[in-house]
Amino acid sequence: MSAHRVSWEQDLAQQARQLLASLRANPIQPLLVRLSAAQLAGMIDHTLLKAEATPAMVDQLCAEAREYHLASVCVNPVNVAQCARALKGSEVIVCSVAGFPLGAALAEVKAFEAGRAIRDGAREVDIVINVGALKAGLYAVVKEDIAAVADTCHAREARLKAIIEACLLTDEEKVLACMLAVQAGADFVKTSTGFSTGGATVEDVALMRGVVGPQVGVKAAGGIRTYETAMAMIQAGASRIGASAGIQILQGIK
Repeated sequence: MSAHRVSWEQDLAQQARQLLASLRANPIQPLLVRLSAAQLAGMIDHTLLKAEATPAMVDQLCAEAREYHLASVCVNPVNVAQCARALKGSEVIVCSVAGFPLGAALAEVKAFEAGRAIRDGAREVDIVINVGALKAGLYAVVKEDIAAVADTCHAREARLKAIIEACLLTDEEKVLACMLAVQAGADFVKTSTGFSTGGATVEDVALMRGVVGPQVGVKAAGGIRTYETAMAMIQAGASRIGASAGIQILQGIK
């Protein structure tokens, strides 16, 4: 490892500690957000990432997304082409995943997955970052991993969301993950896969928003099943909600 890389990683860690201290001293205040049903629907990624998802379940997902005018359907790569056909002519886009759910695939494999999903009709790709490298302090590895997929997505006019799997990270690591994602060109940072030890929290969303600022999206995902929880995430700074209970969330509007 070069001395330059070591110095850069040490500087980044120091910046993260300073930013975290600043955000703790001056926490992001909840937004006073009022959304119509249509506005909230346009922020929901209607999600079906279960291993047991059948073509019939995918068709139902797409029908619901089209009926309720949701932002996207988020599905495994094997289901992307089916969704693209089902949603043709609608405003609902297709989102897929790469390196999911562990983030432990090689960067070139994640990039290939993303490229293939885009070719099949995805307009957004959610990748899991290299969590092990982050926890080991190998920040350049994390950045290069995200950047490889960001380059693939942007060359094909698709957006990238970087899943940091916040439940596995310390607050300082969450800050570092978001900083690296922004530097690498991610369009969103995302809290969770929904397949690990925890999901989205208001505190994590607020912290992530504080790190990335207003120009990068924050997606809250994992365990969001009610209108009240979704709105709490949005008030904390989320600009997208990932949920398998999207219809239930909308039906909770009073």
